[in-house]
Amino acid sequence: MASFKILLIEDDEITANLVRFLVERQGHEFYWAEDGTTGLEKARELLPDALILDVLLPYLDGFSLLYELRAKSETANIPVLMLTGKTRESDIVQALEMGANDYLIKPFQPVELTARLNRLLRAAA
Repeated sequence: MASFKILLIEDDEITANLVRFLVERQGHEFYWAEDGTTGLEKARELLPDALILDVLLPYLDGFSLLYELRAKSETANIPVLMLTGKTRESDIVQALEMGANDYLIKPFQPVELTARLNRLLRAAA
């Protein structure tokens, strides 16, 4: 499998370290931002092949960040996997209607995260 750039925007360091391990084990480049504002800047700078995005973030929440990504042509097509503790159906529907490609609820199974991420990367390739 080819190597891809994956950006995680997540404020929890334990989750970030687990995702880093999973992404790097697949041979991909891992990038991390701890808040929404920094994450949006990194997304625009790196133009990652896929983005894993939490909803509850400092400074700029995941829904607002997703809106900003989809509003600009250079970031509009980056596959986005929402990874969040927000479990309400309305949150899931909102994310998908705003352009998220997938939605995974925490706590998550590492194998499932890897499978969903690989599916997004294959679809984008």
